[in-house]
Amino acid sequence: MLTRRSTMGLAIASMAGASKPALAQGYPDGPVRLVIGFPPGGTVDTIGRLIVGPIGTRLGAPMIIDTRAGAAGVLAVEAVARGRPDGQMVVMASAGALAVMPHMLDTMPYDTERDLAPVTLLARTPQVLAIGRHVRANSVAELVAMAKAQPGRHTFGSTGVGSTLHLAGELFKMRAGINLLHVPYRGGAPAVTAMLTGEIDMLITDTPTVMAHVRTGEFRTLALASSERLAALPDTPTMAEAGIADMIAEGWYGIYAPARTPADRIQAIRSAVIEGLRDPQTLRALGELGAVVTTSTPEELRDYARSEFVKWGEVVRVSGARAGR
Repeated sequence: MLTRRSTMGLAIASMAGASKPALAQGYPDGPVRLVIGFPPGGTVDTIGRLIVGPIGTRLGAPMIIDTRAGAAGVLAVEAVARGRPDGQMVVMASAGALAVMPHMLDTMPYDTERDLAPVTLLARTPQVLAIGRHVRANSVAELVAMAKAQPGRHTFGSTGVGSTLHLAGELFKMRAGINLLHVPYRGGAPAVTAMLTGEIDMLITDTPTVMAHVRTGEFRTLALASSERLAALPDTPTMAEAGIADMIAEGWYGIYAPARTPADRIQAIRSAVIEGLRDPQTLRALGELGAVVTTSTPEELRDYARSEFVKWGEVVRVSGARAGR
C-alpha cells in the first residue's frame, strides 16, 4: 500500500542522503519536457510551474512545461504514451486521465498499464467544497437544504466531463441526496472565473485552485472532502464533521514516462523529483497552496492508481456519468 508523507515529513526511501541523482550516461541530452493536460491557471499548471525549476536543477538540464490541454488530461497522457522512451518527455498525470476517464469512454487512446511507466507520486490536493459569494449559505447543511428546496437549480463546475472534480460533484450529490446541475469547463481557471461571475454556484475542487479567492473573501469554503482538516484551511470542517459521511475525494498527481523507458532514466527522474521537492521554498509554496507533497516508488504509484481506478469506477457506475453528457 502507498505510504502518504506530509509536506514536512518527506521520506526519500532508498535515496536518503543522496544529493544528486545518478544519471545515465549522456542523459539528459537536452531540455526535459513536463507535459501538462490543463490550461494555465489551474492546479496542475500551478504545481508544474513551481516544481520544474528545482527538478531541472537536480537533473542537470532545464525542465520545461509542454501544455496539451483537453479531455480531462487524456491528451497529455496520450502524448507521452506515444512518445519515445528516452526520458526526455514525462507527464504530470492526474486521477481523471488514469482512473476516471477509462470508465467513461468507450475507447481510450492508451492503456495505462501497457503504455506508461510510473515514476513517482508527486502530491495530493484534498478537494474542498467552495461557493461563490452570491450563494447565501454558511454551512453544508444550509447548502443541502437550498438544493433540496430547488432540485436541479443550483450548479457545480468542473474541469471537464470525467475529471475528478466532476466525479467529486457526483459523489457529493449521492452522499447528500441532492440534485445539482453539472457545468463542465476546459480547466480550473475557466471554472474559477465562472464562479467569480456567478455563472456557477459551487466547485468541489483541488484546494490550490481556489485559495487566492478564499483569502480575498470572494469564495467561501464549507467543507473538505478529506479525512482530516488542512493546515491551510484550519477553520474549514471535513465533510464528515459537516454531516456528510463517506465523502472522500482528493486530487493526486503522478509523474509517468513512456513504457520501456530505461530503468536508470526512470530512477534519475524520480531522484530529481524527490530531491527537488525537498527544496524549502518549493515545499513552502506547495503547502500554502494546500498541496500535500507525497512521493512513492514506481510500484506504489502503480498500486495506488489501481485502487483509485476501482473507487472511481464505482462512482461512475452508480451516477451513470458518461463522457459527452
